[in-house]
Amino acid sequence: MRNTIISLLAVVFGLLAGAILMLATGHQPIEGYRFLLEGGLKNPERIGNTLATGTPLIFTGLSVAFAFRTGLFNIGAAGQMLFGGFCATAVGLTLDTSRPLLLILMILAGFLGGALWAFIPGLLKARFNVHEVVSTIMMNWIAYWTIYYAVPAYFKGDVETESRPLQDYASLKAPFLSDMFGGSYINLGLFLAVIVVIVIAFIINRTSLGYELKAVGFNRHAAEYAGIPVNRSIILSMLISGGLAGLGGVAQFAGNGSNIQIGLLPTQGYDGIAVALLGANSPIGVLISALFFGFLYSGRGFMNAMTEIPPEIADSIIAIIIYFSATSVLMDRLIRWFIAKRRASSTTDAVSGKEKG
Repeated sequence: MRNTIISLLAVVFGLLAGAILMLATGHQPIEGYRFLLEGGLKNPERIGNTLATGTPLIFTGLSVAFAFRTGLFNIGAAGQMLFGGFCATAVGLTLDTSRPLLLILMILAGFLGGALWAFIPGLLKARFNVHEVVSTIMMNWIAYWTIYYAVPAYFKGDVETESRPLQDYASLKAPFLSDMFGGSYINLGLFLAVIVVIVIAFIINRTSLGYELKAVGFNRHAAEYAGIPVNRSIILSMLISGGLAGLGGVAQFAGNGSNIQIGLLPTQGYDGIAVALLGANSPIGVLISALFFGFLYSGRGFMNAMTEIPPEIADSIIAIIIYFSATSVLMDRLIRWFIAKRRASSTTDAVSGKEKG
């Protein structure tokens, strides 16, 4: 409950700060937020685009949150997402089989590609205690340059900086979904994301594996003393975390888009850190947080077009929300202080009432 309050306070403070920024730049906050709301939720098409924008963030947020829950700080979701998406795209461009089987193979390839990219930092952490922040950041850039070479060399499209587009049968796009949401680019990746959220929540909260991974995260030495294989748990945690980010690459490059561009690290990988923080590292919290960020990203362009409010205002709102989410310890202390003060005040009033009586 307290984590939910902290997340809501972070959102409220972010929106208040955004209103102050709008006033400071000579714009009307109420008008700005009205167009931000319309941009994300005005009609079925915009709702569909909001859901589609939030879908990769669900996977990268889960990736970061899962690592957090097990005591690891995975900064490599961007590289894992990129390599996982590349593996899925390679399968989609290479194999010729029935659509259901092809999509299953692409999803597996994306998961395994992301897991492979996280395996090396996990192994370095487990065997040599190399900090995962450093190793995952380095793996991001290795992924960047690997894709930079591999796409033009093996999958070059009409434009040298892009891969060949995936055919419809090798895509997560679904005409019935798009039509239902007014022609938006919502796709089957959203259903996959919801399923993965349920599975990860079950693993973390209902299995002995989840208990062991959380125990290692709370206290590595105590877990080792209790007989839990710590090194195996670290590697396994990074594999799962990387695989989740790889699924984000599948949703992005075979769902929201249809090809891979070189020279770009997907920003959703870094945004996943913010999603995990706001979602309090809870799978359900991550789902809600990712959709909220999807709403902000979808609405900011419309807000800018209709009011000339700079899109950087929306970016600032997001940054402030992240800041307050990251300072959850201070927020928690503030809430505890407020509750304690209320209780003390109630006790004092009760005592005073008895004395008067």
